[in-house]
Order: sequence, then C-alpha cells, then structure tokens
Amino acid sequence: MEGLPTTTQAERRWRSKNLQTSKPSLVMAFFSCVAWLYVAGRLWQDAENRTLLSNLLKKNIEQRPKVLTVEDKLMVLGCKDLERRIVEVEMDLTLAKSQGYLKHQLRQSESSSEQKLLAVIGVYTGFGSHLKRNTFRGSWMPKGDALKKLEERGVVIRFVIGRSANRGDSLDRNIDEENRKTKDFLILEGHEEAQEELPKKVKLFFSTAVQNWDAEFYIKVDDNIDIDLEGLIGLLERRRGQDSAYIGCMKSGEVVAEEGRPWYEPEWWKFGDEKSYFRHASGSLLILTKNLARYININSASLKTYAHDDISVGSWIMGVQATYIDDNRLCCSSIRQGSFMLGM
Repeated sequence: MEGLPTTTQAERRWRSKNLQTSKPSLVMAFFSCVAWLYVAGRLWQDAENRTLLSNLLKKNIEQRPKVLTVEDKLMVLGCKDLERRIVEVEMDLTLAKSQGYLKHQLRQSESSSEQKLLAVIGVYTGFGSHLKRNTFRGSWMPKGDALKKLEERGVVIRFVIGRSANRGDSLDRNIDEENRKTKDFLILEGHEEAQEELPKKVKLFFSTAVQNWDAEFYIKVDDNIDIDLEGLIGLLERRRGQDSAYIGCMKSGEVVAEEGRPWYEPEWWKFGDEKSYFRHASGSLLILTKNLARYININSASLKTYAHDDISVGSWIMGVQATYIDDNRLCCSSIRQGSFMLGM
C-alpha cells in the first residue's frame, strides 16, 4: 500500500478549482465563436450587398443618357456638316441660276400647245366686277374661240381672283359658274379676295402663273384700264429672249406716313428721312420676265409685302440683278383717262 501514489488534500482543492474556473471560459469561448461567426456573416453579407450595388450603379450609368460634349452638340445641331451643306447649297444655287431661278420642272401648260408661250396676262378682278369683265371681253380681250386662237399665238389672258372670306358662299359659286361658261379665270385658291390683301395677291399671282404656264413674260394688269393688245404683243416680241427685265411705267413718289390718308404706308419709317419710295413700276401694268417671276415663286415664303402691290414687287426686284425698262407707252395717258397708249 505504501507504493501507491497518494493525493494530498491541497492538490485535490487545486484541481477542483481549475474545474470550476474552466466552465466560464468554455462558455465565453463559445459565445466568442458565435459572435465571430455573426460578424463574419454580416461582413460577407455587406460585401455581397456592395457588389450588388456596384453592379446596379454600373448598369444605371451605362443606361443613363450620355453627357453630350461640345462636339456632340455641334453634331446634333448639324454644325459639323455646315461646310458640306454650304457647298451643296452653292451647287443648287448655280443650278437654279442656270435654269432661271427654278429648281424643278414646271407643270404642263394649261394650253394644249407644247410651244413656249410669249406672255401670260393676269387681269385683276373682284367679286363685284362682273360688268367690267363683260366690257373687257367685248373690247380688247378676246373671248370664246378668239381667246383660244390668241393662246395659239402664245398669249394667255386670265382674270385673276381669290376666294371669298366665307368659303363656298354665293360669291365663290358665282365665280365658279362664270368660269364654267367663259373658261377665262385664274382662281387663286389660297388667297382671300380683299383690298388690303392685294400685295399678297400679286405674289401669289406670279407664283401660280409661273407654275401653270411656261412663258417669256408675266404681266399684271388692273381691270380699270384698257390696253392696246396688239401693241403690247409687239412690245414683248421685240423683248423676246431678254432675261431679268422689269418693264413698266417707272416712278417713285412720296411715302404717306399719316394714318387715314389715301395710300398710307404703315411701315413708312423704313423708307428713310426723305420718305420717298424707291424706283418701281406702276401697279396698273407691270411686266416681269420669266426668271424674275420664278424668283418670286421660289422665294415667296420669305418675300416681304408692303401696303401696295407695286411697291412690294419693286422691293423684291431690288434684291436681284434686274434691268429696269421705263417705257412711257405703259404710262396712263392724260388724253385717254384709264387707258394705256401702246400704239406702235
């Protein structure tokens, strides 16, 4: 019995104490492991969330509208191609000039003849001018078969009128009925017939006439005058082949700045301190060659009109290279009031 190891009381107390103190340590270690796993899990989850958010932000950035640079904006505005477009426009202008300011082919002439016309004469008329028209048809203006024969000679004459402010009313119907019988009207469908609209009427007349007939001259005539038709045809025959001719009874005259007076010009201030109109052909009868009429047709949308139609035409011709021809035979004679002396 003496050879067996023995445990003292002190040793037993030390071992018992170690067993008691190791239990809390194990508990703490356990909770530490749990806490570490929790923190590691949160960190891993946060990393996944950051990756997801990063992908979403990248995707949104790719889908977000691109911030335009100055070069991009210039491209959008077309400025980058400006030089190329200028060259193209210059080529178009050269082509238009060679064709008499016309880029597209004219529509077929209303007359069945394929020969080139000498002139298209537009006689201004209104809804209340039925008697005047009948007087014209019985005097200098042919009617019926005689009108067709005149067209075979190369001269077209039409009464020029717009439409009523109340479209389709009795005024329009009367003109349509008269035209069915006489076939001598040029009806401007896009024009409202009114005294204050005369400057727009002259622009639309030249534009419409040049689209409907291919002629050397286009002539505007008021319906309060008589003309020597044969004398006018002779005058035009001698001018045949002359480009950019602006023919008429040339005048200038005072610009009326007082509202209420006859011939009042609302934009009088544009004509300088002397208040004098530039040189222009009297509106009673004025003649334009083909290329000038076509110029009006092409630029009609941007051409400025003034209070009077002859002033308006004169302002358009000032902007181009035109030959002014002042012919006193186209002036109103003091001997024959309301007439044009065209005797040769």
